[in-house]
Amino acid sequence: MLPAQFVYDAAPRRIYWEVTRACSLACRHCRAEASPHPDPRELTSKEGKSLLERIAAFGPPAPHVIFTGGDPLERTDLFDLIAHARGRGLGVSVSPSATPRLTPAVIRRLRDAGVEAISLSLDRATAGDHDALRGVVGCAARTVDAALAARDAGLPVQINTLVAAETVDDLPGVYRLARDLGAARWSLFFLVAVGRGTVLQPISAERAEELLAWLADLPRGEGEVVVTTTEAPHYRRVLVQRRRLPRAASARAAFGIRDGNGVLFVSHTGDVSPSGFLPLAAGNVRRDDIVALYRYSAMFASLRDPTGFGGRCGTCRYHAICGGSRSRAWAAAGDVLAEDPLCAYDPGAAASGA
Repeated sequence: MLPAQFVYDAAPRRIYWEVTRACSLACRHCRAEASPHPDPRELTSKEGKSLLERIAAFGPPAPHVIFTGGDPLERTDLFDLIAHARGRGLGVSVSPSATPRLTPAVIRRLRDAGVEAISLSLDRATAGDHDALRGVVGCAARTVDAALAARDAGLPVQINTLVAAETVDDLPGVYRLARDLGAARWSLFFLVAVGRGTVLQPISAERAEELLAWLADLPRGEGEVVVTTTEAPHYRRVLVQRRRLPRAASARAAFGIRDGNGVLFVSHTGDVSPSGFLPLAAGNVRRDDIVALYRYSAMFASLRDPTGFGGRCGTCRYHAICGGSRSRAWAAAGDVLAEDPLCAYDPGAAASGA
């Protein structure tokens, strides 16, 4: 039996809704394989509001909803959807793209609408390298301008950074930039080979271990950037091993959260998956109840039980707080329950004292 604080079987903590795949960027690694124009099959405004009402039915406490894409600002009804979510008691964050649409006036409007935070992507330490990865000249400068405008508006910013072979050496520089911009959080997205991400190279498990140790030892406390990882939950194991547990209860509460256990993803067409990086649907909100899918579908239930995971993830003493990336297990082995190949930890060797 797993400790209750590590099992999120009643409701997810975070729901990512891909409101559109339309985006004017051309990022080399785009998970969503975004395009310049909206997909005519995306959820309508009426369907989106119905979805938000069903999400509110999870609570209390209700999940936090992240409007992502594509670029959410491509939705002409975005602010209506935000108002509907806030009216149902849902916390909302938005993940916009750094395009000319993201003006200081729009950032202030997001704040005034009740958006709690925005996330912006910075993958390389220099503007030219970042722009090359994002496919549009000037993207880095717009990202920096947007982060500064959000800081001035009092809207917290999360900086998202891709971790891949092409970016890993730049991470110290990106960290310094995120800190200088006053970011509240720095989230490192460890590459999963889905969508256009298959054109990039992941780092090795050994390099990941070194990187996670470096992250764990970064300064923390008042005024410092909070560091988190996406698709690298073994960062929590490293924090425990290095006795660097988060001081804030809210950060400690994230232990155990992973694809399908505390996280749920809704695609632009309504498919319900454990993660945006795990292209398997348990159902669709156009015909299924999202609450029932999360609580009772076989896929989600299996992802909340790490004792059923294969390989090292199944036998690891840390699987309750970690469990490995289920998305990467699927991408590597075609099995959501397989071990995460990015983790270098050997439970057998640790148990024997080797």
